[in-house]
Amino acid sequence: METIRLGKKVQDITFEGLSPNNEIKKYKLSDFTGKWMVVFFYPADFTFVCPTEIEDFADKYDEFRSAGAEIVSFSTDTAYAHRVWKETSPAVRKVRFVMGADPSGRVARYFGVYNEETGLAERGTFIIDPDGVVRSIEVVDGNIGRNASETLRKLKALQYVREHGGEVCPARWEPGKATIPVRIDLVGRI
Repeated sequence: METIRLGKKVQDITFEGLSPNNEIKKYKLSDFTGKWMVVFFYPADFTFVCPTEIEDFADKYDEFRSAGAEIVSFSTDTAYAHRVWKETSPAVRKVRFVMGADPSGRVARYFGVYNEETGLAERGTFIIDPDGVVRSIEVVDGNIGRNASETLRKLKALQYVREHGGEVCPARWEPGKATIPVRIDLVGRI
């Protein structure tokens, strides 16, 4: 299986995951077609930084849903480990999105975030549009946590650009702020 690339459509991968109501189920990426999707990988359950990220995304989940997006998290743990972690961690108990299980590393390899030396996923975040095309890829060092608010901002910028062809979003763009029209007369003047 080829590694995913920016601007390419994701393959319809099947995976096991922990559902929002704590059931272990089979899912496919195509289950989320028609919605924006945020897929984020983290190294492992029962660690230090990971529950802070999970909690941050859980706290912002309603905002992602309001923006028309669904979240799926992944680690190389099993769905059974996810279930025990969710039952024992106050931070993870807040999760209302699918927690994907990837013990073989197959999904992480496809997304290009599998660390062959550790057998764990790197901290990768992917935003996929309703057509299944990858629009954003970010991978950060395992020692720092990501900010769900920044992922939400990027999602909204990608949505804006998709809906308003011919405009781009500058650095620190937020909904309601000015965009930049793509015009040749502006080259070198910004």
